Amino acid sequence: MLDCQQVLDELITTYYDDFAKYKKRVPPTRLRDVFSAVMEQNCKKFIYSNASENANIDQVKEALQLLEMAGLIYPVYHSSANGIPVGAKINRKFTKYLPFDTGVLQRFLGLNIGEILIGETLEQINKGDIAELFVGLEMLKAMPTNTRSQLYYWQREKNGSQAEIDYLIQKDNKIIPIEVKSGTTGKMQSLHLFMNEKQSEYGIRTSLENFGQYDKIRVYPLYAIRQGISKS
Repeated sequence: MLDCQQVLDELITTYYDDFAKYKKRVPPTRLRDVFSAVMEQNCKKFIYSNASENANIDQVKEALQLLEMAGLIYPVYHSSANGIPVGAKINRKFTKYLPFDTGVLQRFLGLNIGEILIGETLEQINKGDIAELFVGLEMLKAMPTNTRSQLYYWQREKNGSQAEIDYLIQKDNKIIPIEVKSGTTGKMQSLHLFMNEKQSEYGIRTSLENFGQYDKIRVYPLYAIRQGISKS
């Protein structure tokens, strides 16, 4: 485990050093700032003003585009999910960005992996974010290699509403909501709300639970989410 963490530290340093190769397009410090902001805002709506003190929104967007083209980050676009295709009505103002690797994220944030795996309080928030990142990366791996991979999520566009679905997938003419839980418990208010509002045939919950089902909600363990997606 310690050897792996050292390799991850070296990888992060190498990526930062490589940013200097793009200095003709974007200053290396801006790329570092934006990449750091993606790590810190993992699985959350990206706030441009928190990305760099010395750059405007257009400069931050340019840095994000370069990082995406390099395969270091993946966007998750907000979709209204009012019909297919799921990407037809997206709101780019509500975009999340996922870093390319859970291990790199853990080392970058200086998290104690042992406490994350077995703890129930100290790192619970980060544990949830890592679980959500893991599922997003597994979904990307499950997508066809001959098409452009894209992730979507849903958030209720209503003042005072906190309802949010972590991921959406499209199967034929159906939009399937996916909710991620880092433990074995947790309410599913957002999932039920989405399914009722959009008249979903079924939804997916992925967590540390075993395979199961709650009425129209199919449950898959985190490690088997790719299986759940392929069977949906």
